[in-house]
Formats: sequence, structure tokens, C-alpha cells
Amino acid sequence: MVRKIGILTSGGDAPGMNAAIRAVTRVALSNGIEVVGVRDGYRGLLDENFETMTRSSVSDILDRGGTKLGSARLPEFKEDEVQERCVATMKKSGIDALVVIGGDGSYRGALALTQRGINCIGLPGTIDNDIPGTDFTIGFDTALHTCVECVDKLRDTSSSHHRASVVEVMGNHCGDLALYTAISCGAEMVITPETGYDELEVLEKLRYLGEAVHKNHAIIIISEKITDVDALAKKISQNTGFSGRATVLGHIQRGGSPTPKDRMLASMMGEKAVDLLMEGIGGQCVGIIDNCITSMPINEALERPRQSRKRLYRLFDRLV
Repeated sequence: MVRKIGILTSGGDAPGMNAAIRAVTRVALSNGIEVVGVRDGYRGLLDENFETMTRSSVSDILDRGGTKLGSARLPEFKEDEVQERCVATMKKSGIDALVVIGGDGSYRGALALTQRGINCIGLPGTIDNDIPGTDFTIGFDTALHTCVECVDKLRDTSSSHHRASVVEVMGNHCGDLALYTAISCGAEMVITPETGYDELEVLEKLRYLGEAVHKNHAIIIISEKITDVDALAKKISQNTGFSGRATVLGHIQRGGSPTPKDRMLASMMGEKAVDLLMEGIGGQCVGIIDNCITSMPINEALERPRQSRKRLYRLFDRLV
């Protein structure tokens, strides 16, 4: 029987994490289970940096971005000795189970603790939407709204100055944020790990758009870690009729009040996590697949191929 649940956020912060913290806390408390917040991710387990969570602890955080509990990376958590120390601190504090909100690295930590006797459930919290086992992650929708708002504003000034705006968005090695932004903003090009990158092809297409189609501006959405966008913008200015300008949206994408969709998603996932732990289930992660909240073993989720976006890439090509 679960008497006390710990909750932590790990890796990069994402809008909606606070909504998940709130849901786990209140659902657990309503079932007579104590809740302990672990500050600064897995490092908080190691340092025994805990705080007792009450209903009032999570009041007025639903609409706040970031994470109330803080987040920090702990590379040494992979070591057996560190994991054993974390388990010892939890047992010392009477923590029977743990909810971990974060990315695939956070999932692996949750799986390792489960194998050491502490049931853990993972919730997908990242703006990158790069976690297998779920169609969407907590924070993705809010980041998408931020990207769309920024690109819409860039389009206004680009059309006034015959510019080609190269906009770099986050995503790690996943192109979802770039793809969804490109479709939502009517971009002329999208470049992601899935599309590949051919600089000559980009320049040729821009020359065609300027000379044959007579467009007075162009928007290119590109995922991070693909190329130097400042260098690309300079080459656009030198080799096409457009004035190239690069904009890196950066960490602004991680901030802001979560959208209603992210608040709902986080709340439903938080509830599911507590339900699983009350059933004595650990080593699983929660996701949303075909609009249904579901769960599966973490190791199975990590081995699953990510959902193909071929249909959406085809849609983008037909809309350009």
C-alpha cells in the first residue's frame, strides 16, 4: 500500500509541469496519500532536499510556466552507488513511490529506481515532443503557440523589407516543433532532421520564389542543431534577391503560461500516475495516444519508434 509519494521534475523545464505537480498532489491527498516534493530533480533525492506538499502548496500554480520544484541535471545518477544513496534517502523519509516528470533520461532514472524497489511512474515533460510512447508531451503545445506568435510577427516585418527570415526553433533532434510551426504559419520551407538539409536546394528555391513567383518575402523554419542560421542568412543575402535575416527563438520557447491544452494534458497524466501507483504498478510511463490517456512499460516506450509525421510533411508540401 502506498502511503507517501514523491514527485520531481528533471531535465529542461516545460510549461505545464506545475499543472502536473498540482494534479499528482491533489489526487494523492484526496486518496489519503502524503506527498513530498523533491527539489531540483534527482539531485534533490541525493541531497534529501524534500518539502511536504499540501493542497495549498499547489494553489495558484496551474497557470505558471517553469516548475515550482526546480530542475537540475545529475549525470552521476547513472552510477549504482548514487542510485543506492537516493533509494536510502527515500526510504529514510518514508517515500514509497515516485512520479518523475521529464524526458527520456528522466525515464531511465525512474526505471532504475523501480528496479531497486521504488515504484516510479514517468510523465513526459518537454517542449521538444521527442519522447516515444506518447503522441504529445507536456509543454509542446505552449511552445508551439509561442513559436507561431513570434513567426507571425516576423512575417509582418519580412514582407515590408523583401526579407527571407530563417527562424530556428528548438526540438533537440525532433522536427515536430518546426513542422507544426511551419504549417501553422504558412512558411515557405521547413528544415528538420526528417527532411535533411541541402543548402544549395534552399538557395535555389528562394531564387525561384523571388524571380518566378515574385514573392516579396519568405519564411524558413529550421530545427536547432542542423546548421548555423546566421551563416545561412548571409548566404541568402549574397545568392538570392532576398535579404536574409536569422532569428533564434531560443529559451523563450520554454517560458510562458501553459495553454489550456497543456494544463488539461498535465492534469490527466498526473491523475493517471497516481492511479497506477495506487495499483502497485511501477516502471511505467504515461502518454496520450489517439487522444486517450494510456501507459506502458518505460523500457517498451523507449524502444518504440516515434510516430511517423510523413502525412504532415506531405500536407506541408501540398500547402506551399
